[in-house]
Amino acid sequence: MLWVAADPFALAPVGFFPFRDGMVQITGILGMACMSAAMILSLRPRWPERWLGGLDKMYRLHKWLGIGGLVLAVVHWLWSQGPKWAVGYGWLTRPARGPRPVPDSAIEQALRSLRGTAEDIGEWAFYAAVLLIAVALIQRIPYRLFYKTHRWLAAVFLVLVFHAIVLTQFGYWTTPLGIAMAMLMAYGSVAAVIVLLRRVGAGRQVQGSIASLTYYPELRVLEGEVSVPQGWPGHRAGQFAFVTSDTAEGAHPYTIASAWSDAERRVTFITKELGDHTRTLRDRLRVSQEVKIEGPYGCFTFEDDRPRQIWVGAGIGITPFIARMKQIALERPGVRQEIHLFHPTADYSAEAIAKLTADAARAGVRLHVLHDARHGRLNGERIRAEVPGWREASIWFCGPGGFGQALRQDFAAHDLPPSRFHQELFAMR
Repeated sequence: MLWVAADPFALAPVGFFPFRDGMVQITGILGMACMSAAMILSLRPRWPERWLGGLDKMYRLHKWLGIGGLVLAVVHWLWSQGPKWAVGYGWLTRPARGPRPVPDSAIEQALRSLRGTAEDIGEWAFYAAVLLIAVALIQRIPYRLFYKTHRWLAAVFLVLVFHAIVLTQFGYWTTPLGIAMAMLMAYGSVAAVIVLLRRVGAGRQVQGSIASLTYYPELRVLEGEVSVPQGWPGHRAGQFAFVTSDTAEGAHPYTIASAWSDAERRVTFITKELGDHTRTLRDRLRVSQEVKIEGPYGCFTFEDDRPRQIWVGAGIGITPFIARMKQIALERPGVRQEIHLFHPTADYSAEAIAKLTADAARAGVRLHVLHDARHGRLNGERIRAEVPGWREASIWFCGPGGFGQALRQDFAAHDLPPSRFHQELFAMR
């Protein structure tokens, strides 16, 4: 809309090439807007977290802004290069161009002198962006390689900012469109520099040391307790933090599995061997090892006024519910909601279930453990049968995304308002 306001005749051109010029401008503008917003979100800023429903939702938006920026960049490149190819093959004839008028502004004249350079480096930056975004999206590529290469997108973004400044139609810069683009690209450029300097979240990082490690072989799960003597601001149940145990590997997000106590000042994390990094933690971590913790983040904090809550912690998705039960046990009798916790799991550990049962008993939570091999799969019908008052409940889900989506659709089909289904999207890539 800002583009149409800035150039109302762009959509009514007199010929193909003027139309092509407009399409090059609008696809470039939209692509840079997406990339700038994605770069800003890469800083993990606190101010939009509540608006967007938590950092997990922000990362989903970051991912789709990156994909949108990539698609727009491809379309921009095709509008730029395609007509040139068509002219070369004789399919189109470029109209004769007269001499360009000499700019009145020294700034416009300087930018015009840089057009060739901006076009050349912009094209190479586009190729680099395609490659790096592909690395980010292909899940088979190890996280370590993704972590090391994803930062390079910040340098590519800075090159594309130069490309955009030089090649955006000069008259746009004095319009609301130009002001909005300048602000987005300026903020995005600051973010890119912070990313390149590896200072993302630096102000929210605290030093800690591993106090204990417990491994559950039946579950392939490692529970680690980290002592944070100073600096940690505390957290709410359901939040998560980024933990760095190896600077070469970088920070990984883990849901916090403990309530916060100023007296003990310890944070518990539970990780399952699911990827190339988590499979090595049992061998690489040791008691007393120094780690960095950044956070807390997230809005999956069980805050509502419903008379009852239904929790579904599937597999390792049980983690935030463990933290909440520990918090309730500390706060009782302040929490008076009726709470049902469903824990479907493909793996079974008597020791882990005993701990979970004890936590549920202390918190007054009704626990339903379903071992897939013995009890079958959990579904919406089974939950409704176990909780007759489900219509007055809110549902809090953490687990595999497909399972969560199926439950969401099932309850929506039974008229549960979508706003009462809360799902943690624990996918940071």
